[in-house]
Amino acid sequence: MDLDSTLQMMNVDKVVVYAKEQARLLANVIKDDHFLIILGGDCSILIGNAIALKQTGTYGLFFLDGHTDYIPPELSQTAAIAGMDLAIVTGFGHEKLTNIYNFAPYFDKSNVFCVGNREYGPDYVQPILESGIPYYDLDRLRANGLKNTADLFIDLVEKNNLDGFFVHLDLDVLNDTIMPAVDSRQQDGLSYSELSALLVPLLQHKKAVGIEITILDPNLDKDGKYTADFVNNFMGILNTSRR
Repeated sequence: MDLDSTLQMMNVDKVVVYAKEQARLLANVIKDDHFLIILGGDCSILIGNAIALKQTGTYGLFFLDGHTDYIPPELSQTAAIAGMDLAIVTGFGHEKLTNIYNFAPYFDKSNVFCVGNREYGPDYVQPILESGIPYYDLDRLRANGLKNTADLFIDLVEKNNLDGFFVHLDLDVLNDTIMPAVDSRQQDGLSYSELSALLVPLLQHKKAVGIEITILDPNLDKDGKYTADFVNNFMGILNTSRR
């Protein structure tokens, strides 16, 4: 728990080292044309994944999370990089994190969707609203339609002629009653049927290269009930989409 007093972020040097090693391990696997399922860990693992993708081409990001993770350190209550990962991978923040290997930005903002946030405080959402990233909080997502939102992102991928796209799934996007084993609990959230409506059209697309799944804390799921429910539902989604 090392606070960088200059950047006002926790564990900066360690996250950079981890991201570089993670990117090294993933780069060759991406080239092998496998569909990747990457298990976290907190959301800072997105940085290493983003670097690996940037090394191999130009990719989009469907960022599905109960938070935007697009804030500067001064808005963070924890100074955790895991709460700023979308900002970092799109080039918003200190270059020590945003410009590893001079790759900034790892994802161009025009190739990113931010979906599922339900922390609606004005100060919290202002940065994402000003970013230019297409943004669908939970209310707007439901109003727009889940499959329709996924289809809009796929249209963007095709229009921008991207090499592929990656999905970030933070399990705090799920309804708190079905997934309380997360570190930032909030009321409401997606049901498993809603998650399926979003993910199936994405994961079945030929340009989907992988998904990362973050923040399922086993210490908060002593008997494994919520983990088992998630695995069963996610495998159903995966089997449907990857046929």
